[in-house]
Amino acid sequence: MGRLTLILLTSTLLSSYFHPGRVVDAQSIFTIREVSLSMEPSNDVPRDTNVTVRCRAVVSSLGQEVLNRQYTILKDRVQVYTKTTTSSEDLLYPLPMARAFNSGKYTCQIAIEDKREVSKYQKLTVTGLSKPELHLNKAVVNEGEEVTVRCTAPGETGSIIFYFYEDSKEIKEEQVSSNYAETKIRFTSTGIHKCHCAYTVVVVPDAFRSEQSNIVTVSVKEIPYTPVLEILPIYKIYEGDTLDISCSLRRPQYNSQSTQLILSQGTQLLSSGTKDKLNHSLVALAKHSGEFECRLEIGNVVKVAKKNVSVTELFSLPTLTMSPVEVFPREPLTLICKSESLASERLHKEELTYTLEPSDAYLIPRGAGVFQGKALNADFNYTCTATAKGIMKQSKILTVRPKLPVSAPKITVLSKVILGRPFEILCNSSTGTLPINYTLLHDYMPMDMITVKQPYEEARFTVTITRTDDISKYICQANNGRKELSRRLDATVIVPLSHPTLTVVPTLGEIYEGDHLYLICGVQGTPPVTFKWYRVGNENPLYSTTSNSNNTDYQVKDLAKHHSGMYFCEAINPANTAVGSNPVTIEVRMALWKKALIGGICLLVLAVLALLFVLYYRSKRVRVDRAVTSVWSERPPEAANDEETSMMSNEPDVEYTEVVHTRAVDSAQGFSRIR
Repeated sequence: MGRLTLILLTSTLLSSYFHPGRVVDAQSIFTIREVSLSMEPSNDVPRDTNVTVRCRAVVSSLGQEVLNRQYTILKDRVQVYTKTTTSSEDLLYPLPMARAFNSGKYTCQIAIEDKREVSKYQKLTVTGLSKPELHLNKAVVNEGEEVTVRCTAPGETGSIIFYFYEDSKEIKEEQVSSNYAETKIRFTSTGIHKCHCAYTVVVVPDAFRSEQSNIVTVSVKEIPYTPVLEILPIYKIYEGDTLDISCSLRRPQYNSQSTQLILSQGTQLLSSGTKDKLNHSLVALAKHSGEFECRLEIGNVVKVAKKNVSVTELFSLPTLTMSPVEVFPREPLTLICKSESLASERLHKEELTYTLEPSDAYLIPRGAGVFQGKALNADFNYTCTATAKGIMKQSKILTVRPKLPVSAPKITVLSKVILGRPFEILCNSSTGTLPINYTLLHDYMPMDMITVKQPYEEARFTVTITRTDDISKYICQANNGRKELSRRLDATVIVPLSHPTLTVVPTLGEIYEGDHLYLICGVQGTPPVTFKWYRVGNENPLYSTTSNSNNTDYQVKDLAKHHSGMYFCEAINPANTAVGSNPVTIEVRMALWKKALIGGICLLVLAVLALLFVLYYRSKRVRVDRAVTSVWSERPPEAANDEETSMMSNEPDVEYTEVVHTRAVDSAQGFSRIR
């Protein structure tokens, strides 16, 4: 009962919210699972095949909702077809009678609401092109007349380039977006001409070329007009002769068609007009040798008559030369103007005159074509003119550039001068006309020479000296026609260090605790010198200093026993080669006052021991004497009498003496044991 009530309530709410018959605008639940594209019957087909592009979309949705599907077909990323449908059937895009233009990469895109999917591309290739067809509006024409030519590519579409040929030579090219092209061809030569065409269909990035079209022949007839060129004299022509030139037209009777005659030589126009004949006269010069042309223009038709003329020179173009070839300012010079050849059959040598320009060049004529004077301080341009029988010829410009004398060169070194090692010497003059020869001299004897030809070049000499005074023996000579010497080379010579020594003060056998030790390091060579002192076993120096002297010292104050060891020193100077002394063994001896104190203590100990020995000896002697006295006191009377008797008779009682001594010894030993 409760479930039925809930259903009725829900139905009532929905019917009260939505208008009857209205589509629900709610978010559909679906997914596009796959989009694929295929070509039918295949991806490679010949032309005129009916091709179908099939787009298949697999879409899963909830319920029976109708989905709007928007299909788009793209060819080479360009949209070519679109369709919106609610059908789930495959989209078919037909390509009836496919052509090369239909070739390309196709993709299919489907969009449903806010979801889109694109298929992988499929490439369609349509092979084969139709044979082009050529048509001309005329088969027989006069020379210079235009013909309209039309080339057609039956059934083809797209971007097409048409090519037009005359006698197998391409003469025109037209690119169009239709299947035909028209152009005009003008035939300028008479006879039979063969024409054909071809085309190319452009499908980026590919292009497909057609076969050759049919051949169409055109007959070109000559028009009855002829230009005539005449030049007098006919035979050998010399400079100064008069040339009479005529350019005329030969035409049929009673023909009044408009014409144009043009007479020219090279790029120079001599005469032109609409009359049937042109006349022109000129004084022959060598420059007139060459081809003359009589040109006839009738509408678009051009006809030409040509003749070659050879003019013999009376005299050659003069040349202006200078002697000597190089000069310095205000030095004498000679300019010579001369024509190397002349036509002796027409001209005598005396008839040829020479003049120098400018006329105020401060040079005086000294004969035929010879001019003398002095060179100016700056550059100056000269030309000369040769004249005979009204013919004037001018030489090329000769520029006289007086040479600037070389200045005294400077001689310098380019690096440190180290005795026994190579270094470079530079020789350079601040002024002077190039080329300059630089020679390095040693004691005025040439050592080497370098020629400087360009401003950026330098004269560098590599030398080595073995003695310090050799440096001042070098000088430099500069020569560009004038010679100059430099001063002597002045440079500091660095002598590499040698003979390092380490001197010890005080001397090795007299070094005691508490003394001040001086380790003096000395070398031979050029200061400044950097000295370093080392103790064997330590990598770092004990002390380092730079001195302008060849020796210096390192002081160790208040020597102690731990200062004993091996010491050495190293030295280095601007030659950048370090040298080291031999190691010196330092032994720090005990201080003298300590030795005296130890000696005194030893003597005192000995004295005390001697005193103890004496005292001991004396005490032992007393004990012995007491023992003897005791023995004597215990002696019997008879013995005493005997002793007296013996003493009187001076004969000792040996037996008794021994007994006494034995007892005394025993008594002493007994006393010793008691102690």
